[in-house]
Amino acid sequence: MTDEHSSDSPADEQAPPPPPPPVVEPTGGSTGGDNRMLMVILSYLYFFCLVPLFVEKDDKEVQWHAKHGLILLGADLLLAVAFTVLSVGVIGCLLAPVWALLHFALFVVRIVAIVKGNQGERLILPGISSFADKF
Repeated sequence: MTDEHSSDSPADEQAPPPPPPPVVEPTGGSTGGDNRMLMVILSYLYFFCLVPLFVEKDDKEVQWHAKHGLILLGADLLLAVAFTVLSVGVIGCLLAPVWALLHFALFVVRIVAIVKGNQGERLILPGISSFADKF
């Protein structure tokens, strides 16, 4: 009687373990990638733009995004005040759709700026970017 399970069978040989998965570096910055991503996101979230402005004083890229977020916040507040003053009577009814579109456009700009900032890029806005670069 022959043994069907001999030690010469290739099924009995142990396969080497698979190699470990490659290490993936976080994107969004050279040092402190996760922290930089968080700070870029906060830079464009209305009043939270003040957090990276004061916390990350040594990071030029985060400061750039925080300053632009602050300028966007100022533009948003100026538009809100202007439309509040002008929203008296019939003019207010006519300007309501304009206000909604402008507010939505500023929201989209913030989202695009966050996405580009986390990819290591900058969203250059004519007028706003040159004004923010003065600070």
